[in-house]
Amino acid sequence: MPNTFGLNRTLGGAIGVIALVSVLSSGAVLATLNRLHEATEERRQVTLVIRGLDAFRAAMLNQETGLRGYLLTGRESSLEPYRAGRSALDETIDRLGTLIGNDTVSARLLVDAVAAARTWQADVGEAALRSAADPATRPAAVRIEAEGNGKQLFDALREKLATIEALNEKARVALNERVALAERNASIALWGGTLITLLICLAIGIAINRLIVRPLVRVMSFVEHIGTGDLSHTLGEGGHNEIGRLGRSLNAMVAGLSDLARTNRAATADLNAAAAEIRASAQEQAASVEQQFAAVQETAATMDQITQSGAQTAKRATEVIATAQATAQTSRQGLRAVSDTAKAMDAIREQAEAVAGNIVSLSEKTQTIGDIIETVNDISERTHLLALNAAIEAAAAGESGRSFSVVASEMKLLADQAKAATVQVRGILGEIQRGINTSVMLTEEAVKRAAAGKTRSDTTQRTIEEITARVEEGAQVFQQIIASTNQQQMGIEQVMGALQNIRQASQQTAAGTRQVETASANLTELAQALMALAERYRH
Repeated sequence: MPNTFGLNRTLGGAIGVIALVSVLSSGAVLATLNRLHEATEERRQVTLVIRGLDAFRAAMLNQETGLRGYLLTGRESSLEPYRAGRSALDETIDRLGTLIGNDTVSARLLVDAVAAARTWQADVGEAALRSAADPATRPAAVRIEAEGNGKQLFDALREKLATIEALNEKARVALNERVALAERNASIALWGGTLITLLICLAIGIAINRLIVRPLVRVMSFVEHIGTGDLSHTLGEGGHNEIGRLGRSLNAMVAGLSDLARTNRAATADLNAAAAEIRASAQEQAASVEQQFAAVQETAATMDQITQSGAQTAKRATEVIATAQATAQTSRQGLRAVSDTAKAMDAIREQAEAVAGNIVSLSEKTQTIGDIIETVNDISERTHLLALNAAIEAAAAGESGRSFSVVASEMKLLADQAKAATVQVRGILGEIQRGINTSVMLTEEAVKRAAAGKTRSDTTQRTIEEITARVEEGAQVFQQIIASTNQQQMGIEQVMGALQNIRQASQQTAAGTRQVETASANLTELAQALMALAERYRH
């Protein structure tokens, strides 16, 4: 690539100059603003010092006012200004010390003023308060405040504070001048930088118009001529930058387009003739394929109807065999159910017989329990007689037989309880015996019914076995019908497959023919469009 002064370098240099001027002007503005900020901050500090001096005076005046009010009235509430001024004075002294900082003259004056204030507080204020606390010495306290050195201390205090204030006022005037000067410098730097930037931008705009815009206008005019089909013009020399290289490239492109237009006319004429011949041949072939396709369609429709009829027959036969198989399955399930019922009847009969045997055994055991109850009843009666005899003997024995009488009464009570229990148990055993007799009769009836149910279930089982055999024979017959129908259907499907292949081949042939016809039509249109496009370019 030749060493050219390109557009990117031109624009980059212009942007760099603008950026450099902007940086320099911004630096100048920032420097002046920094000086302005410093002067403003110093002026604010001086103002705070002056306000602190006013607060110093106000705190001392509050103390003096509160002390005089207390000495005149003797009320503690009158001391509130004195106490508030004392705490405010401490805060003000601390704040002024911080604000004055390294100013030795003001710091020395402040120390003298603080010394005078502390001396007044100790020699006048506190001394007067101590004397005023006792009514006998209150006149002395008044004299301390009125005739002491309080006035001299206040005058010294005011003088020191006034000197500090004068120094700060002088400094504030100087700082006001610095602030004004810094503001003017900042304004000059800002407007000067802006003006220089505008002038540079104007110069860059003029250079861009001469180096870029005008050459681009000539290129755009040349491109518009090409767009209208005029290839007879050429673009003049445009320099060694990107626009000049663009002009040379456009000239080369126009020359190539002229050669292409001449070649395109000849090729388009040949293409148009070939497309017409292909289209005529494709139309003849399409008519023949359409007739063949119509015949295949009719044959396929007929075979399709036969296939649908066979499918319906096979479907109905399948439904019949499915029904027969379901009936056979149901019959087998019924047969199993009847067999299970018969087995259940046998089990019921056996269980009923076992229950009957258990009930008979239980009846025998209840009879044995009755005999045992009779024996217990006899024992209780004998115990009762023995207790009665023991009671008679105890009564005859007198005082020595009293303990034996107690034992006899307990024996009698025990015998009565045993007799009552045997009566209750005898009643329960009677109810159990009646229940056993009823269960025996019900068990015998259940055994008879189980035998009758077994006979009926045997008859039902034989009937269901005959039905199952006949249904299975019918299912086998329908399976043979379905097998033959399926073979017939397979043959029809093979014929349909062959017809489908023929129809697909016909469709593909017809589609190919139509595509050829369409392609030939497109070729004709393309040839005509190319001819029209070639006619647009003149050279």
